[in-house]
Amino acid sequence: MSSAPFPPAPAVLVLGAGPAGLACAMELSRHGVEVAVAERQPRVGGLAATLRFDEGEHTFLTDIGPHRFFSKNRYLYDFIGDLLQEEWRRVPRRTRQWIDGSFYDYPVNAPQVLRNLGVRRSVRVLVDYARARLTYGLFRRPMRTFEDYVVANFGRSLAEFNMINYTEKIWGIPVSQIHPDWAHQRISGLNLWSVVRNALGFGRRTGGPKSLVDEFFYPQYGTGRIYEAITERLRAAGAAVRCSTEVVAVHHADGRITEVRLRTDDGECTVRPDHLVESVPITRFLELLDPPPPPEVLAAAGGLRWRNQVYLFLTLDKESVTTDNWIYFPGADIPFGRVSEMRNFSADMSPPGATSLFIEFFAFDTDPVWAMSESELLDLVMPYFEQWGFFTRSDVRRAYLMRREHVYPVYDLEYADRLAVVKRWLDGLENLVYVGRPGRFMYTNQDHSLEMGIVAARTVIEGHRYDMNGIGAENEYFEQGVSYQR
Repeated sequence: MSSAPFPPAPAVLVLGAGPAGLACAMELSRHGVEVAVAERQPRVGGLAATLRFDEGEHTFLTDIGPHRFFSKNRYLYDFIGDLLQEEWRRVPRRTRQWIDGSFYDYPVNAPQVLRNLGVRRSVRVLVDYARARLTYGLFRRPMRTFEDYVVANFGRSLAEFNMINYTEKIWGIPVSQIHPDWAHQRISGLNLWSVVRNALGFGRRTGGPKSLVDEFFYPQYGTGRIYEAITERLRAAGAAVRCSTEVVAVHHADGRITEVRLRTDDGECTVRPDHLVESVPITRFLELLDPPPPPEVLAAAGGLRWRNQVYLFLTLDKESVTTDNWIYFPGADIPFGRVSEMRNFSADMSPPGATSLFIEFFAFDTDPVWAMSESELLDLVMPYFEQWGFFTRSDVRRAYLMRREHVYPVYDLEYADRLAVVKRWLDGLENLVYVGRPGRFMYTNQDHSLEMGIVAARTVIEGHRYDMNGIGAENEYFEQGVSYQR
């Protein structure tokens, strides 16, 4: 079913058809609220979209990076299960790291690391950990940076083994300049002692929820199916969901959003919603506002930085490369950071007898890799895969190049103060709700973004502004969630 035209004055206009925006629209529609959705990209799903590549009679599907679903929120499982039915499947998880020519489990398996390092280096790991516990525990040295956090919880040697180098590869800045919020959000509760206990079986829960270190849920035809299914439901209910639609300007007056100008394939239109839910990158959204925000707000936003990504998707005449869902490459000498083999998420992501590899590079727009061509990137990566025995150039069917901006909000040491200035001003617009990873400048997983969208809908429905800052800020290691029986 094609999308309905934009109503001139919907109850709610949602900018962005990613996980947060579409979850919000779905929840609003379920409660009978008129909603319209505008998406700049030609497809829904945002960073959780699934891309399709047809090569003759063969079709390859890939997510934009690895997406697995786990959550502590049962409502989300029911939400997606209702949408996908039998397409919503359990997948065994296998994730490893490639360090110094060897595979290591991820999350870090301390006994495995100690065993592979040998006696001398293992003793150093343990001594460094004991020293760190004294420094940050007994002597209470403050943890002001991400570097402080990982050294305090793992010791210098183990932190440098895989956490510091990979984190610096993601963000492009030293860990001494990264805010400890990144650690609190992603690895709170994880330390050397906890992973040793878990490996020995003492830290595992019994008779309760199962850690998704072992398995996760995943749609049969890619994670983008969640958002395609939401869109189908919305359109069936008469809602307008329009792709290839760009925001031109957002007008406001007297503390309220008054109208939004959009550019569609049919030309420009003006929409005057009662409420606006936006998941546009927060720095971009401020640029769209008319009149502009105060100079101090724009100055604070100007200090917020984003990390981009470059993707190289390879289709391969090879039945399998590894058994992993995804593999991390923390070494600074390796130009890419992570690869995903999509058929290990679902066999339907590749045709029989073939597989694919999705390769991710982290970059600022000033980095050389950001400007590289498809052939240059292929030349860059092939020596590594051939040397490691993964595959050869003759196995490569096609290579596809993609780039995305505003992928990772950079948690530098000043980001929290700058973001607070921006949020205080945006919160003064009473009919605005801003959501999602880009909309809140907050690194969220797919499940957290969905939950944020549902909370945003309830904010509109109930007229009560809920606190979204705690969504995704788990008090334990983020890889643990609930795997519900269906």
